[in-house]
Amino acid sequence: MKRLIEEAEQFLMNTYQRMPVLFQKGRGTRLYSTEGKEYIDFVGGIASLPLGHCHPKVVVAIQKQAQRLIHVSNLYYTEPQIRLARLLVQHSFADKVFLCNSGAEANEAAIKLARKYSKEKYGPHRYEIITALNSFHGRTMATITATGQQKVKDGFEPLLPGFRHVRYNDIEALRDAIDDSVCAIMLEPIQGEGGVVVPSREYMQEVRRICADRDILLIFDEVQTGVGRTGTLFAYEQFGIEPDIMTLAKGLGGGFPIGATLAREHVAEAFTVGSHASTFGGNPLACAAAVATLETVLEDGILLYECKRKGEYLKSGLEQLKERYSSVVVDVRGMGLMLGMQLSRECAPVVKACLERGILINCTAGHTLRFTPPLIITEDEMEILLNTLDDLLGRLS
Repeated sequence: MKRLIEEAEQFLMNTYQRMPVLFQKGRGTRLYSTEGKEYIDFVGGIASLPLGHCHPKVVVAIQKQAQRLIHVSNLYYTEPQIRLARLLVQHSFADKVFLCNSGAEANEAAIKLARKYSKEKYGPHRYEIITALNSFHGRTMATITATGQQKVKDGFEPLLPGFRHVRYNDIEALRDAIDDSVCAIMLEPIQGEGGVVVPSREYMQEVRRICADRDILLIFDEVQTGVGRTGTLFAYEQFGIEPDIMTLAKGLGGGFPIGATLAREHVAEAFTVGSHASTFGGNPLACAAAVATLETVLEDGILLYECKRKGEYLKSGLEQLKERYSSVVVDVRGMGLMLGMQLSRECAPVVKACLERGILINCTAGHTLRFTPPLIITEDEMEILLNTLDDLLGRLS
């Protein structure tokens, strides 16, 4: 392990704050290091493993597809791509799908689609996109500009024009920012990287009404919230509304890289032959993994129901810790199995202490512990987490 970590430091660019552990195997909710230690995974690839590590149906789907066809250009048709697009349309608001490789690419496609649609309909002045402060939409030039956090922009200026940021969950701030140049509002239904911040149902419904009244496109970035994470297949269902464009990635491939941009028919028509593309978008292997993941998540609705129930169980346990250690725990928030516990101090030491005890969690927004385990996590495993946090928070208080 030490030798390989030294080689990583030598050969890999230093863009991640990695923990001192080297994983070689994963099964279900567990990861195993090269030293043979077992860990319960409450990070889940940062909401990327709804079915856990190496789910049999996903593994078999990838294996079978790899024996048939690994890659072919999008100048031709492939069955896995068509099956995935059909599944996404059948189970969402959307009529059309563009497939790519990541959340940032999906958001890039959404930004381009919104601008092209609006410029064709209203003219060249209609191109501004409103996003939220504290948001996170990716690491490309357009998506870091869209992101409402300065730390991801530093060093990459000049940024792209055409974005403005407003306070999240503040409808008046949003109204004040709208003028005739605005073509879209782009929001995360829950701000994940921003600290697991959940807006009110009333706010989201009013945003939808404003967009409908002003013919402004509503884009939901569901890269982190999609594919069952909140207890419904997509988080927009929790608010009783539908977007015009939605982006997916992370959990869609069950751990295999894939992204998707979904849109209503009249919006999707703005993308014509040659207006957007991706060499590996809709790759047969990625689509086979995504089809297996979606079919398993949707099977009988049991997994979605269990995600909601387990999320309530874990959230209740975290709230009890908040009451017990009110000097340390500021807030508990989230939905389904996307939960956050905000601390009154830096949370990195808690993350490190959990790692030492065989539990993987991570820290977001500096002070918030984030929990995005596989949806197959058990109550017994959640109790191990809660008991560990109980001990650690007790020491901090």
